[in-house]
Amino acid sequence: MTQRPTIRQLEYLVAVEETRHFGRAARQCAVTQPALSTQIQQLEELLGVQLFERSRRRVVVTPEGEQVIARARRTLRELDDLLDAARAARRSLAGPLRLGVIPTVAPYLLPPLLPRVRAALPELELVLREDQTARLVERLESGGLDLLLLALPVEEAPLEEMPLYDEAFVFVAPEDHRLARARSAKVPESALADEEVLLLEDGHCLRAQALSLCERAGARESARIQATSLGTLVQMVANGLGVTLLPERAVPVEVRADSSLAVRSFRPPAPGRSIGLAWRRGSARAPEHRALGELLQREDRALRRGRRRRSPS
Repeated sequence: MTQRPTIRQLEYLVAVEETRHFGRAARQCAVTQPALSTQIQQLEELLGVQLFERSRRRVVVTPEGEQVIARARRTLRELDDLLDAARAARRSLAGPLRLGVIPTVAPYLLPPLLPRVRAALPELELVLREDQTARLVERLESGGLDLLLLALPVEEAPLEEMPLYDEAFVFVAPEDHRLARARSAKVPESALADEEVLLLEDGHCLRAQALSLCERAGARESARIQATSLGTLVQMVANGLGVTLLPERAVPVEVRADSSLAVRSFRPPAPGRSIGLAWRRGSARAPEHRALGELLQREDRALRRGRRRRSPS
């Protein structure tokens, strides 16, 4: 019988490629470094090729290793799909589900929603990972994640998508800013002309969306600051370093009612983004993903209705 690589060897192989370090890969796989190194060496002997160039300072993937690792990722992903299909046939929305979420959505949508999801789906074990879109998509394609919650459409890869809600952008400025003092409560896009707008650093999809708005309106990006979070952007605006754009759901968290900041909506049609779920095409868990999306929509609408009733007239 032909000897084949083990699943463990393939997992170790992918971990070394991701971390470029045998020690970190071993910790990620919860094994000792000698055990991981031995398995990689046995895999190289079985395949008859060198997969990594090793030195004390770094690990380099060989050309042959790149081809083998790409196939290993596909194999592990297909094994995950096999398990997903069996789980879906046995019971729906149960067991672990690895959900990737972008940073401009996670802290504003999930905290009030997750208790409701746990109450409705007590057998579902959500495992959350927050990261930028490109890295989430890469982990989804490699099988490291099952489902993504992010801005749509996803341009990085051909995925199945399910829109959940649309979210408008709002304008945030110091309260003595000319647009904050204007009579109209709503700001036209054209009013941003020549404004210096603070944006997130490269890699955030919200940055690309905000840049598009700035280009249309004739605004310019601040060359002084690129923030890593929306909270940092708001603090910089509060210190008079410029103005910024926020998704409307971030406002209650990031802008205190007693702050010296003004928040203004845009005139219709207001710029914004679509937030939704995305998963691998052909995923055996696609019906579960859609069912979870429908639950998120229902619970989110219920929460928003409740907030409107409690808000003063």
